[in-house]
Amino acid sequence: MSEPWEAGSTARFTTERLQGVVLNTLAWGDPERPLLVLLHGGGANAHWWDHVAPALAERFRVVALDFRGHGDSDFPEETRVGAFSDDLEALLEEEGDPPVVLMGHSMGGGIALDHAARHDRVRALVLIDVSRGASRRARRGARLALALRRSYATFDEAVARYRFLPASDHASETLRAHIAAHSVREEADGRFGFKFDPRWFGLPAKPRPDLSGVRCPVLLLRGCDSPMLTATGAEELVAELPEARAVAVPAAGHHVHLDQPQAFLEAVQPFLDRFA
Repeated sequence: MSEPWEAGSTARFTTERLQGVVLNTLAWGDPERPLLVLLHGGGANAHWWDHVAPALAERFRVVALDFRGHGDSDFPEETRVGAFSDDLEALLEEEGDPPVVLMGHSMGGGIALDHAARHDRVRALVLIDVSRGASRRARRGARLALALRRSYATFDEAVARYRFLPASDHASETLRAHIAAHSVREEADGRFGFKFDPRWFGLPAKPRPDLSGVRCPVLLLRGCDSPMLTATGAEELVAELPEARAVAVPAAGHHVHLDQPQAFLEAVQPFLDRFA
């Protein structure tokens, strides 16, 4: 993986389904290759994939989505349960509804799993540290941290103060600074805040999908140090899915692809090669 990382091409789109909301995407790779869609976690954005997307794009057309209220997508006034699922549906419509491989981290993994339970077009799933088995304290702490609206006097101060949530003890400072620089925006009052709308984290959770509807192969990645996906939680989730296996990544917390990017690629690429 080279540094700085190869930039994806930026595109913005809207569809009738989105009712005026404009979404932002980053894309890498040959448009004629099979489609791999990357879905970030809560409070994150498409640039959380910059360091691994070029390697994935050697075999796929890779598209990373900014969910509404995140990154460079619109921040609509209305918040509602299920809106992020609509964003994924709209992206796939924009792509022509092809067969797709979905890769999602945390919240994005939950949205990918929900989509696969309802649609046969999903060829495979990679789920990165979706929340299962976490203590009530860990879940509540993560939501409260994301719900805070922080702002800073300057762009540089905001970049310096940017941290991954839950905290990461393993990600490199180079990667943190890169993502931070793409995760700060100027607010209406002239101060600088992070590119996500904390109001989304006060909404109730969407009901869990019927996992018997997930017919595609699933790879579940868990950080061995993760507070959000326990070993027991991973075992239980795999047992609920018709065709799934779990891989635990040492020296990684909740953000597996940030904490151990090389180990992440070594785990996912052999799985993905079956669908390239």
